[in-house]
Amino acid sequence: MRAVLRLGAAAACALALLSGCATPAANVAPTQGQAASAVPVERWNGRLALQVEDAPSQSFYAMFELQGNAGAGSLTLTTPIGNILAVLRWTADGASLERGGQSEPQRFASLDELAARATGTAIPVASLFDWLDGKPAAVPGWTADLSAQPQGRIVATRQQPLPVATLRVALDH
Repeated sequence: MRAVLRLGAAAACALALLSGCATPAANVAPTQGQAASAVPVERWNGRLALQVEDAPSQSFYAMFELQGNAGAGSLTLTTPIGNILAVLRWTADGASLERGGQSEPQRFASLDELAARATGTAIPVASLFDWLDGKPAAVPGWTADLSAQPQGRIVATRQQPLPVATLRVALDH
C-alpha cells in the first residue's frame, strides 16, 4: 500500500512537472490578488500514466486537472469515475499534498521539495512548464518527446537516476 501511495505521489509530482509538454486546454483569468500583468494562469485536463521499471514494475493511471504555472498552481488527480486520489497545491511560500482519505495535508517548503520527497529525486519544475509551452528544455536524466505535443500527447522518460520511469500524458481537448 505504501508503494502505491508513493507511486501516486510520484505521478502527481511528475505530472505537475512534466505536464509542461502539453498544450493548454484553456486560459483562465488571473486569480484574486493576482495582477493582470502577472504570469497567466492556465488549465489542462486529461489522463496520465506512469510506469516505473523497478522490481517489481509499478504502474499508475489517473485523470488530472492542472491549473497554474511553475510559481503557483494546483494539481488534482482522480480515478476514472471521479474519486479524488490526491491534490497538490503550491505557491512561492510552499507546497502541500492532500491524499484521498487523509485528514491533514503534508506540507513542504516548495514544489521542488515535495517532488523530491515523493519521487526520491529532484525534478526541474521550471523546465517542465517550458515543455508545457512547447519549448524544449534540457533536463539531466530526462528525455521529453514533444513531437505529438500539438495533438495534446507527450511522453517523458527518466533514464537517470534509476529506476527508469515513463510518463505519458494525453490532454482532453
